[in-house]
Parts: sequence; C-alpha cells; structure tokens
Amino acid sequence: MNIVFEDLGIIAYEKAWEYQKTCHEKIVQAKIDDVDSNAPNRFLFCEHPHVYTLGKSGRESNLLINPDFLKSIDATFYKTDRGGDITYHGPGQIVGYPIINLEQLKMGIKSYIHTLEECIILALKEFNITAGRMENTTGVWLDTKIKERSRKICAIGVRVSRSVTMHGFALNVNTDLKYFNYIHPCGLADKGVTSMEKELGNSISLEDVRKSLQILFCRLFDVTEQ
Repeated sequence: MNIVFEDLGIIAYEKAWEYQKTCHEKIVQAKIDDVDSNAPNRFLFCEHPHVYTLGKSGRESNLLINPDFLKSIDATFYKTDRGGDITYHGPGQIVGYPIINLEQLKMGIKSYIHTLEECIILALKEFNITAGRMENTTGVWLDTKIKERSRKICAIGVRVSRSVTMHGFALNVNTDLKYFNYIHPCGLADKGVTSMEKELGNSISLEDVRKSLQILFCRLFDVTEQ
C-alpha cells in the first residue's frame, strides 16, 4: 500500500480537521468507485496553536477552566468526533493524522491502534526513552509498572468510518506542560503527563522525531511512501 506524508506545519485545529474530512471523503469515494489510486492514503503531520479537544465519549467536566480563562491563555476548545476523552494540543507537540484505508492493510481497529502505539514506543526508544502501554487505556506511557510514577507522553484518539481512519496521536516533544494542568488528561485525574524534553532535559528536534515516526510507520504498517 502506498501513502503520502504531508507536513501541514502550524495550523489551526479546525482547518486541519476540515482537511482531514476532505481527505477521508476522497478515500471513501475511491473505495465506492473501486479505484483506490484516485485517492492515496495520507499521513498528516502538524502542530496546533493551544487547543483542547474533547472526544465523543468524553466529559466536558474534564475541562477544568471557564471560557474567560480559556481565552486568557490563548486557547480554544472543540468537541470532536474522535474516540477518547479530553486532550491538549499545542506548539512543540507532534500531531499525526493517518487517514488510511484499513481494508487495504487487512487490519482491524484494535490492531491499528496497537501498531500505532508501537510506532511511537519504538521512536521514543531511538531517543533513549523507554515507554510502553497501560492496561485498559490507549496511548503511550512511561513507568507503566509503577502506578504513582506513571505518566503519559502520547495521547491517541481515532475515528474509523467506512474502514478509513481519521484523527490519530499527539506526542509531547517540547510541549509546554502547564497547559495540561487545566484538564484531566484523557479523563484521568490521577495520572501525570510528560514530554521528551522533560525526560531528557533538553529540547528535541521536531524534524528528527517526525523522520523517525515516518520511517517506523512505513516499516510497521508495511506501506511505501508515494
């Protein structure tokens, strides 16, 4: 299967969401027309200005601030159609939106999310960060065996319609972590959040991390960059 990688740079959340929908609709229509080559699978990389997003099964009470305070910290809030609860996106964070036809991969949603997590776990390993999964929750975590120390470094929330994915992951690289103080991240009030910068003690090249994720995604999903 071929895939097109696209770096959208810093882009408002709503604009990226609309672009995702456009790409998704094209792939679905290509499936209906039985001409997959008319709409290639895509993987969108981007950064967002400060924004909180709430998944369709999330609780708005997990946003701990009122609209006035939200405005004072230059942040916005959106209810989305992805899975998961509330999360934060902002500068210094790598957001990845794979928009792919799972039927071409012969893969179900659980396997897709598991492989996406594995891609991020292996990328972090390349930067000397040991990460893993937490039981009964999605995303990528550190110190998963020590409950009081476990902390999330990457959130995952996806939507699959007509076997085509949308939304994806948010990996904290050089993220300003204070913005997580204003939510219960992913609906979990008792878990911490971290970043690559915090764990390693220095700023990390976003481009280097993106390259690593791109190579690993192609390898793990057995896809070829178009």
